[in-house]
Amino acid sequence: MSRYIFGIDIGGTTVKCGFFTAQGELLEKWEIPTRRENNGENVLPDVADTILKKLAERGMPKEEIAGIGVGIPGPVRADGTVLKCANLGWGITPANRMLEELTGLPVRVANDANVAALGEMWKGGGRGYEDVVMVTLGTGVGGGIIIGGRVVAGSNGAGGEIGHLVINPEETAVCGCGGHGHLEQYASATGIVRMAKKRLAEDDAPTKLREFEELTAKHIFDCAKEQDAVAAGLADLLGSYLAAALRHIAAVVDPQVFVIGGGVSRAGDILLDAIRRHYNENILYALKDKEFRLAELGNDAGIYGSARLLID
Repeated sequence: MSRYIFGIDIGGTTVKCGFFTAQGELLEKWEIPTRRENNGENVLPDVADTILKKLAERGMPKEEIAGIGVGIPGPVRADGTVLKCANLGWGITPANRMLEELTGLPVRVANDANVAALGEMWKGGGRGYEDVVMVTLGTGVGGGIIIGGRVVAGSNGAGGEIGHLVINPEETAVCGCGGHGHLEQYASATGIVRMAKKRLAEDDAPTKLREFEELTAKHIFDCAKEQDAVAAGLADLLGSYLAAALRHIAAVVDPQVFVIGGGVSRAGDILLDAIRRHYNENILYALKDKEFRLAELGNDAGIYGSARLLID
């Protein structure tokens, strides 16, 4: 019986690698650079190389390995084909087959946000639940949907792209994807700063936010915690937009818990409280009072979730 698993999380800058027991104990983790030159042609060979070196270093035969789970920052079909990945420079890439040929080991590939959600369900903030929606609030907004303990990826691997739900059709500013009024324009770190700058330009309300030369999401939440009225209003506005999106998601998949992660989630209770304050507004009774939790695994969520892909 195979006793170990590799969990790999491929990012635009680094590839995070984890070596796990089949029970989910992380034995070792390390990183290698993501070499994106020449349309990312070195990425999968580099992953294969670091895995094979780790096996040699440990004197471990391949028969001991259940396989390799991999998170990719792009849509991934059920057969492990990546449908283009701008962050890596890939076109349509049969990542599953290619890595199996390079390593001689079984491989499972999925979208990185989905595997992060799987990791949080398994060992993090969603522990104890099987129906989990994870929301990652960073530079952008990502998400992953887990139902019955399994990733809901959709026909083209784009399931869970919640950052591009339209929550304000009247918005004229353009989202990074080219659309308008998407959640990412409000609930991301860049989104709340955009809203703050707009507010500060519209009136001369007194606020500590004007003191920062380079305003960040952290400044806004820190000032909100200090009872700065403008900052508190912005935190509440972000919570209202996020709650609106989560109501839409709940009406489709009815999860047991929403897990909130990413850099913005470091705001903690002030963020969760804002979401809870607005979530129950105008929602079906059966979907009220969902559980909201903060993610726990941080940057390790991807390697945990990738490893979990190998456990049925």
